[in-house]
Amino acid sequence: MTREKQIASIKLKRVYEAASDDDGMRILVDRLWPRGLSKRRARIDQWLPDVAPSAELRRWFNHDPDKWTEFKRRYRSELRSQDEALKAIRKPASQGPVTLLFASKETRFNNAAALKEYLIRAER
Repeated sequence: MTREKQIASIKLKRVYEAASDDDGMRILVDRLWPRGLSKRRARIDQWLPDVAPSAELRRWFNHDPDKWTEFKRRYRSELRSQDEALKAIRKPASQGPVTLLFASKETRFNNAAALKEYLIRAER
């Protein structure tokens, strides 16, 4: 499988949405466990809190679209030291679909979207 196809197999989904067969491996990429969600209902295959933004960065950003560009820059800087945790996404993505799960109600400006973008750029 080409690197381009590996990244194409990474999808994004709110953790509160129902799991589906085409999700493939479901990886939670938030530092905190989602409120009010049982492990059984979440159907999470892996939880990678180390690839989530630091608590300080998460609080600073607060899903403010005006801070999106700067958030991504700061988050990329944090991700550069998380090579082992990122391998836990890249390896299963090379074998089939992977869905990055996030809790935020904000579906465009969230850490999972920034993480997927980072993975795409890193593979180029």
